[in-house]
Amino acid sequence: MPSTLRRIAAAAAVLSVGAFAAGCGGGASGADSRQDLNLQPIAAAGPDPFTQSTADSTATPTPAAPAPRSPAPGVQSTRIVSGAAPGLYGGTQSVASCDVEKQIRFLGGDRAKNRAFADAAGIDPGSVASFLRGLTPVVLRGDTRVTNHGFRNGSATSFQSVLQAGTAVLVDDHGAPRVRCACGNPLKPPNAHQGEWNDKGKPWPGYHADRVIVVRPTTVVINNLIIVNITNNTWIERKTGDDGRRDRERPDIQIDPDKPPVTLPPSPPASPSTSPPISSPPPSPDCPTPTPTVTVTETPSPAAPGSAPPASPPGAATPSGCPTATTTVTATPSPSPSASTPSPGPSTPSPVEPSTPESSPSGDMPSLPTDMPTDLPNGDSGIVPPSPESENV
Repeated sequence: MPSTLRRIAAAAAVLSVGAFAAGCGGGASGADSRQDLNLQPIAAAGPDPFTQSTADSTATPTPAAPAPRSPAPGVQSTRIVSGAAPGLYGGTQSVASCDVEKQIRFLGGDRAKNRAFADAAGIDPGSVASFLRGLTPVVLRGDTRVTNHGFRNGSATSFQSVLQAGTAVLVDDHGAPRVRCACGNPLKPPNAHQGEWNDKGKPWPGYHADRVIVVRPTTVVINNLIIVNITNNTWIERKTGDDGRRDRERPDIQIDPDKPPVTLPPSPPASPSTSPPISSPPPSPDCPTPTPTVTVTETPSPAAPGSAPPASPPGAATPSGCPTATTTVTATPSPSPSASTPSPGPSTPSPVEPSTPESSPSGDMPSLPTDMPTDLPNGDSGIVPPSPESENV
């Protein structure tokens, strides 16, 4: 009997240890837990690559100058950069950093990989070729954190990784990296983990966790990327979806290419109880120019018996949906007439300037540092206003 009890107690202890190990070794969750972070050098294929490399190995990337160290050593801060920031990416003029057509052939020859690639990229399997041809080949100029994907057992895996500055990638028309050319893996923005990281892999010279950047995709479509020519540190304008054959030199840009891209503040978390602002439809082009009117309100005084209600202020009717310009002024009520107090004469309210709504700033281009010149050519920023087809990211 005692031996039986000892066996039962030993089995229970083994089960308890196994459950504890499973809980510690499983996927990390929560802000304070540690997550694995794969460090991937420029040419390393990494775990479970989708395809062979399609990167141009002849380029010698020149990374951007490192961002300043964080004031508190050991604290990993997130440095967010807009996908439209000049100098975020680099490239060689008239040379593509990736062979897109080779990438299409690799995926087209394997139906399982093509389907898994489409699932990870969030596209239809039949549109993989057109999706890849719509991306722009560039190289990273800063160590960049992304959500990476591998291919294992017929489906896509997902893991967090940091890509070394100089890595060849394909970016979309919102400035976000979408494919890593050294392995053909689809990429997405990184997760929002705020805890510590468990670095996997050997760090390269110059790697610092507090210098890693995260690319924030723009909410508008980018027609042109302003990138640095990695062969001579000059500026290039590259059309999105182009392989570099239509590159245009930009000697008019006076930004120092050795300075790191401008970082943005983190986006505030969305409150579930806060509804997004509802935008009013634009007025009809047939609307007349609104004429400013002044509406005067006052505290009502007791009306005499049998008196009629006050009439509405005169004015022409405005078509529905057209804007109006109206200013409301509160006047002090007049005293009641009496035999000993003469009635005051008619008074005319002073004209009041109509208030004009201020226009809110728009666009995702970050403001440049105060020590940088900002004389970009007029109308050539590379950003176009959002359209119904391009606003959903």
